[in-house]
Amino acid sequence: MNIASFLLYCFIVTFTPGPTNIVILSTVNNFGSKKAMRYTYGASIAFGMLLAVSAVLNTALITIIPKILIYMQIIGSLYMLYLGYQILKMNTSKSDANQTGTFSSGFFMQFLNPKVIIFTLTVLPNFIMPYYDSIPAISISVAVITLIGFLAFSTWVLFGTIFKEFLQRNQKVVNFLMALFMVYAAVMIWI
Repeated sequence: MNIASFLLYCFIVTFTPGPTNIVILSTVNNFGSKKAMRYTYGASIAFGMLLAVSAVLNTALITIIPKILIYMQIIGSLYMLYLGYQILKMNTSKSDANQTGTFSSGFFMQFLNPKVIIFTLTVLPNFIMPYYDSIPAISISVAVITLIGFLAFSTWVLFGTIFKEFLQRNQKVVNFLMALFMVYAAVMIWI
């Protein structure tokens, strides 16, 4: 196995902007790093669960993926458009703060995030399973990839915390740009 290619793939996919990272940045900007970390914990646990499910059911998923991919794309695109709309209209009132940046919202978003679903379906069969088939090796791989994802999400929290003052001064523009990036991510699923 080419570990450099594997790690590069994991870092590029998890650290580059995607729905989860954009929501994390928006949550830090509007509600602070504490709420964003709650969201990050939920997203990280779901990310690890999706990797584990992919490892266990890899063969079955590959045979049915052509049938479910279109539904996953539709649901994921609609959800990302919804998130973009929520980011665009977001304000920092207390009533919104209680509904945003929760562990459960971070957790459940991962199951509708096409970037995460496609990543979890590709990383193990392409980089791990051709070389390792033992349960301990696959389990360690899932743990390492989950840790990389957690580090990526946490980096976005840190980035948002460092630039929070700038982001808050330009909140309308920042929210508009993050909503636009979310729409872009939804459109890119179809291209």
